[in-house]
Amino acid sequence: MALHVAVIGSGPAGIYTAEALVKQSAEPVEVDVIERLPTPYGLVRYGVAPDHTSIKSIANYLRRVLELPQVRFLGGVTLGSDLSVDDLLGAYDAVVYCTGAMVDRRLGIPGEDLPGSVAATDFVNWYCGHPDVDPARFTLDTSEVAVIGVGNVAVDVVRVLAKTADELRATDVPHEVLERLEASQVKAIHMIGRRGPEHAKFTLKELRELGELANADVCVRPEEAVVLGGDFPRQIQGNITILQSWAGRGAVGRPRRLDVRFWLRPVEILGTERVEGLKLERTRLSEEGRVVGTGEFETLPVGMVLRSVGYQSVPLPGVPFSERTMTVPNEAGRVREREYVAGWLKRGPTGVIGTNKSDAAETVRTLLSDLEGKAPGAGTGHGAIDALLASRSVRPVTYEEWQAIEAAEGELAKSLSRGERVKLVGLEAMLRACRP
Repeated sequence: MALHVAVIGSGPAGIYTAEALVKQSAEPVEVDVIERLPTPYGLVRYGVAPDHTSIKSIANYLRRVLELPQVRFLGGVTLGSDLSVDDLLGAYDAVVYCTGAMVDRRLGIPGEDLPGSVAATDFVNWYCGHPDVDPARFTLDTSEVAVIGVGNVAVDVVRVLAKTADELRATDVPHEVLERLEASQVKAIHMIGRRGPEHAKFTLKELRELGELANADVCVRPEEAVVLGGDFPRQIQGNITILQSWAGRGAVGRPRRLDVRFWLRPVEILGTERVEGLKLERTRLSEEGRVVGTGEFETLPVGMVLRSVGYQSVPLPGVPFSERTMTVPNEAGRVREREYVAGWLKRGPTGVIGTNKSDAAETVRTLLSDLEGKAPGAGTGHGAIDALLASRSVRPVTYEEWQAIEAAEGELAKSLSRGERVKLVGLEAMLRACRP
């Protein structure tokens, strides 16, 4: 009898978990990868910037896992509304939760809930065509935008804001989004970090890309690029060198301007009906290494504030969750008997996409060790879960139907003379494409 495992979430962590189960199990194994969206790949599809095609190619690897005979994709199935934890434990020998970190941390300052103050995740989801975000969500009708954060997500956001629509035309950006980017009124973009250049979290490759923008002058204030000594790792020293080189050059009159700012923290988002400005306080490091305010303030006349200060996971119905760490408490991936966790939900939003592979392998080793010598008992095969979903009028999206969605996106790109694929927008459009 085969071991039956449900993996909740089809991003890299979930698919790497499915792969590890197939590779590590000495016994036959059947894995159902259960996903609330009709589309797999998680942040590879909805988090990687559209102009980063080399990173998006990771989907080709993940695709091969979903095409393994031991693995089945069940899209459009939501834990909590369509299936409960008890349902899963009644149908499978084990369950692995891999739903990632889906929301941005908040700033915790006055004015944060004003219209025009949004999570960078929402903006990323928008230009990546996530079905949870209406393509009309952003109008980009303001001349100045602030992006809070100096990590790779912030860099992606400012790069998309700075580029022309023509530069993104060959990517998979939804056509409705591309039209709004084409009508963008944004002229100035401020990327703001609380600490200095040596503390920035972006990678050297991402930073270099900013310096290659054809449509925007990239500016750094010399006094904010000063770094006081220190023996820094190569990555950080590379960032410092680039930022300091930008501080020595002036604007040349490109249509947009990107100001990369350091030693500033947001203290209030200003406005009445919507965002009208951002109040910042100059910062420094205390003797203990903490960021503290200096009492010196400035205000930027921005009409939009995008916060990009880290991701965090959200609780799953019926699954233990720590509000302190914003993760599912676990020991090497073990949550409770026959329940496991992998990915950002397990360890927090750290590492790169590939980090999830070793993380998933650890969880699977724990799972298989726990079940070693125990005859599969709870898992009753595909039939039980299929019957349960059918009794609730839930029709999962199959892998073949997902392929039909992909094909429709390719046809849409051809009809628009745009690259290899243009993403369909909204669940209805996706379901029409796979269930005509």
